[in-house]
Amino acid sequence: MHNMHDLRLIHTDLKPENILLVSSEYVKLPGFKRFSSDEMQYRCLPKSSAIKLIDFGSTVFDNQIHSSIVSTRHYRAPEIILGLGWTYPCDLWSVGCILVELCAGEALFQTHENLEHLAMMERVLGPLPQHMTQRASHGAEKYFRRGTRLNWPLGAVSRESIRAVKKLDSLKDMVSRRVGSSKSSSFLTDLLYGLLKYDPSERLSARQALAHPFFKITT
Repeated sequence: MHNMHDLRLIHTDLKPENILLVSSEYVKLPGFKRFSSDEMQYRCLPKSSAIKLIDFGSTVFDNQIHSSIVSTRHYRAPEIILGLGWTYPCDLWSVGCILVELCAGEALFQTHENLEHLAMMERVLGPLPQHMTQRASHGAEKYFRRGTRLNWPLGAVSRESIRAVKKLDSLKDMVSRRVGSSKSSSFLTDLLYGLLKYDPSERLSARQALAHPFFKITT
């Protein structure tokens, strides 16, 4: 992705469906036997971990006019929802969401509505920074009280929505529960916090993310 960004291109629609293995070849490894029979279950592991990005239909050059809304909902960065404008860092937010999904087995932010989405972000990552909420666009002002505090749970559309937010863990707990406590788990958590920084100016770039210790300890 850093090569793409070096070319001043922003993908804007990164999600698991748009990341494919370069090769479809795999090996079958023994897994476990079914309780009801002697049939062996197998795990299929790809021979190569090389991946490629697809679907450049929404890709734009940085100097092109940017649509106000981009990215598939679950992978949409906060600056897009708040109407603050967006550029390369929105791709890295999506990557962070994808990595959590690979770790947890399900999408991080399973939502279809902006206020609930922001509430989920705060539940997982802590409060949104005031310097971002104060600059929210006219369309996003309705999500806040007194201009800075998220109007939650008062603005929730349903009790189910409140429950959906409440059941989420902090990012650190989410990772430790699924990966355990180890050096690699600590590095993964640090990487994810870097990719999921609210402020796009503080978010890791693609090149910085690749240089993160997590990728060195796992190679």
